[in-house]
Amino acid sequence: MSRFYTRGGDDGYTGLLGDERVPKYHPIPETVGTLDEATAALGLARANCRAPQCADILIVIQRDLYNLMAEVAATLGNAARFRVIDAERVTWLENQIDNLSAQIEMPADFILPGDSPAGAALALARTIVRRAERHLARLMYENGVENQELLPYLNRLSSLCFVLELHENQAWGKENPTLAKVKD
Repeated sequence: MSRFYTRGGDDGYTGLLGDERVPKYHPIPETVGTLDEATAALGLARANCRAPQCADILIVIQRDLYNLMAEVAATLGNAARFRVIDAERVTWLENQIDNLSAQIEMPADFILPGDSPAGAALALARTIVRRAERHLARLMYENGVENQELLPYLNRLSSLCFVLELHENQAWGKENPTLAKVKD
């Protein structure tokens, strides 16, 4: 029977996809961990989706994030081996945003998350994706990541999460989102 633990990280270090080990507080595991949080939040949203196409879109995104995590977790010498996210994947996200935006009315003001279970999970995922984007920007500017499409991918993903949140809220019967500011 295989074990669910290795003891390999008991010293406070973790292995990258390659021969290198870094401290667990290093920006690479921090970024990968944040991306892992995002995909878990997207999974929570997917489990609560009512709009037919949303769950299918989220599965594709979760698989993209799995590939993105592998590339970020690789040493610079191995990263190209794991490269899947490219300009075409960014365009795919933009197309999803455009298609879904045509089906909903964008609110004129900021909204509060929580109008539906799936919408709330998507709002949470959006904030986690934004944090992952900030961590990834740090890695890129410190020469830890070469793929210039990763930041645009995460940027578009956060926008898609917002559009999906609105879409799911409507699917749950909430036509008008709860606004952050009380109307006079």
